[in-house]
Amino acid sequence: MSANKPLSEDLIKIIEARHHDPFSILGAHQHDDKTTVTVFLRETLSASINNSLALNRIEGTDIFQWTGKTEQLKNPYTIDRIASNGDKVSNYDPYYFPPQLSDYDLHLFSEGKHWHAYRILGAHPRQVDGINGILFATWAPSAQRVSVIGNFNQWDGRCHPMRALGSTGVWELFVPDISEGEIYKFEIKAQDDSLHAKMDPYGQQAELRPSTASIVAKTSQHQWADADWMDKREKADWLHQAHSVYEVHMGSWKRNDNGDFLTYREMADQMVPYVKELGFTHIELLPITEHPLDISWGYQTTGYFAPTSRFGSPDDFRYFIDQCHQNGIGIILDWVPGHFPKDAHGLARFDGSALYEHADPRQGEHQDWGTYIFNYGRNEVTNFLLSSAFYWLEEFHIDGLRVDAVASMLYLDYSREEGQWIPNEHGGRENLEVIKFLQHMNTVLHKEHPGCLISAEESTSYPMVSRPAHMGGLGFSMKWNMGWMHDTLEYMKQDAIHRRYHHDSLTFGLLYAFTENFILPFSHDEVVHGKKSMVNKMPGDEWQRFANLRLLYTMMWTYPGKKLLFMGCEFAQGTEWNCEQSLDWYTLDYPLHNGMKSLVSDLNKLYTSNPVLYSYEFEPQGFEWLDCNDREQSILSYIRKNGEQHILSIFNFTPIPRENYRIGVPEAGTYEIILNSDSEFYGGSNLGNNAEFTSQDIPWSDRSYSIELNLPPLAGLILRKK
Repeated sequence: MSANKPLSEDLIKIIEARHHDPFSILGAHQHDDKTTVTVFLRETLSASINNSLALNRIEGTDIFQWTGKTEQLKNPYTIDRIASNGDKVSNYDPYYFPPQLSDYDLHLFSEGKHWHAYRILGAHPRQVDGINGILFATWAPSAQRVSVIGNFNQWDGRCHPMRALGSTGVWELFVPDISEGEIYKFEIKAQDDSLHAKMDPYGQQAELRPSTASIVAKTSQHQWADADWMDKREKADWLHQAHSVYEVHMGSWKRNDNGDFLTYREMADQMVPYVKELGFTHIELLPITEHPLDISWGYQTTGYFAPTSRFGSPDDFRYFIDQCHQNGIGIILDWVPGHFPKDAHGLARFDGSALYEHADPRQGEHQDWGTYIFNYGRNEVTNFLLSSAFYWLEEFHIDGLRVDAVASMLYLDYSREEGQWIPNEHGGRENLEVIKFLQHMNTVLHKEHPGCLISAEESTSYPMVSRPAHMGGLGFSMKWNMGWMHDTLEYMKQDAIHRRYHHDSLTFGLLYAFTENFILPFSHDEVVHGKKSMVNKMPGDEWQRFANLRLLYTMMWTYPGKKLLFMGCEFAQGTEWNCEQSLDWYTLDYPLHNGMKSLVSDLNKLYTSNPVLYSYEFEPQGFEWLDCNDREQSILSYIRKNGEQHILSIFNFTPIPRENYRIGVPEAGTYEIILNSDSEFYGGSNLGNNAEFTSQDIPWSDRSYSIELNLPPLAGLILRKK
């Protein structure tokens, strides 16, 4: 081009990387019987097409062009160049290839109905016209320009600007000659001309922090061996099956001698047999979705489709799950749609606008947590979250999700003062868009994946959380019973002499125990931030603290509701949980700690082997009080039943042995103790260990028969008729 001929406005926009439609300029364009090929090549000495047609540099620019007869151009064509360092480089031209995403996929995504949006958005290996490469796609409707950047183009946003697909807000580009394992981001030019380098919202692998780029995930090579488990899960009547959960933070369950994390595969080899020995039916993982900050425990998620690289690759994580399934252990994933962090490389202001979040901070920010709130009124946002849920269930065989902080999602005034929130269209405080989203999500997940378990951590009295959406409920499988947890721990903290004044804290929970499908949680939240470890919440000297905790666990495992216990609590770790170090495994060398572990193991085995204890945990016909009124002696007793079968539980919440204590029994016969939390095997005093008791024709507590037994101090006894 002659020096006095000015560049066209389009070429200037390409050079300055601000062209909204680079495909209208770059690539091959036919006019009459001729074709012009235009390419942008940085750090290039010379270039040609197919090693035969010379490309001419437009003077003073990195734009090269060729114009000639159309029949001279053999498609698909390569751009062959000599780089400024002398290297010879040959690549197919990304701007030769037509759009790759179908109108149908884009329509479903815009409607919020694409359950598998992760298959079209993100980065995926693809072959087009026999050419291998990676198809990149992202949603950024307010962007002026979006480019793929990475090592393959020296992180230069001018090299691979993407194609905008009409009004969908989706941008895509097929980049030939690159492959799995590439590191990349999306560079987004916002309406105010600011540039943002963002990790891929749909990326399926990410760099290890503090690096923040996405990685083109390798196609899974894992050969699943859990078909029996998956088939059994689909047919299971989970409502009436045992469900005992071991909650785990993978970064601090156990570490290597040098303090490094265990890998997913090492945890498969060490954690799975440990949990199997303890008798838990499920492992629930604190979020393993990619996150930048370790001390967020994973709750500040940036990668909703990426298992964290801290512990290995996605296939390593698949191996861990497969090993769990082959050993009869289900996997629940803690999943966080309630908020997302403000990190510049993440979802925040993704295309320079409030895209995934609300623009108004009264709707779009959690002031307490310093995070953004998803805009559930936007189809593409709810599609993002729904697709993430499907992704974990389908691609990783996850057995269920525990949805974090549901109360913060449901209420527009959550943790807000007057004037800091915007009422819904009816003037109320419920987030109607969230309710619609949760109902839809739970309905389609349960329909498409029978047997999957979606649980809610919901801390208010919001009704029908675990009732089907068609009945007006939210559609969750189960709900964490936060009320029971708070009341029970508050009671257990009391000195024994004062417990008679707090007796209602133990009995109140049965007034609402069957209004939801409840899980009884002693989770990570109860052993951090100065709340003390479980054993050190208990009053008294060391012996009493351990006895109290054994008593508490014994009641929990016989009480209606599924069970959840955080790691370390099974052996009564003395210190609060610290996410930056391993559990205190050395304490298992001490009898009281080892005894606690033995008790938890025996409670799980008793629970999972006795349908009486799990068949009717959500229905009132599975429970009956023996005596809930003995507040003066702080004693509680009840029956768990399954038709004609019964198990009796009686608890002494004082350090005083109660001799010749009489309780009514449902029928005549001989009763035997099948578990005594005061047993010497668990570190107890071994009182009240008579093996059998024959009923007497002495009416008691509205029963025709009764037995008399000695109650050990701070202990629970579990009995059944022989």
